[in-house]
Amino acid sequence: MPPRKVCCAACCPADLAAAAPTARTVQEKVAGLSEEQLRRRLVVSDTTLLGVVQHLTDSERYWFGYTFAGDPRYADVDFDMVVEPGRSPDQIIADYRAAIAESDAHISAAAGPDVLTAQPVGDSPRTLRWVLAHMTSETVRHAGHADILRELTDGVTGR
Repeated sequence: MPPRKVCCAACCPADLAAAAPTARTVQEKVAGLSEEQLRRRLVVSDTTLLGVVQHLTDSERYWFGYTFAGDPRYADVDFDMVVEPGRSPDQIIADYRAAIAESDAHISAAAGPDVLTAQPVGDSPRTLRWVLAHMTSETVRHAGHADILRELTDGVTGR
């Protein structure tokens, strides 16, 4: 996967660069596992490795597609961690890669980090910088979940 673009024409703060390697880390955490391992429930909640990827796909599309760019197709994503049995791991992972590419296109098209969102967050619009920071924290948090789930699955630790 090519490196993720995390900035637009005007430079965003360096700490936002965490999103790119973190998105790759999430993908690495699911690499090489069987479908059964990816769907295995290892914690009390319904969280699975595949569910984390599905949730992050919805997050990318909601925050960059709907909130920032105003695409109504993503207004009602459900952020669910439960993956329907008919959806294959390959589909889920390909959707995540596509969602990242879509997000990157929105970021690249922006005039700068201070461009306001098309949809309000709460009762007012936010900036692209805010959305980038929010999604960085979202992705980092769930990458940690994926790290723990991977270790519980087969003992693999680290990046």
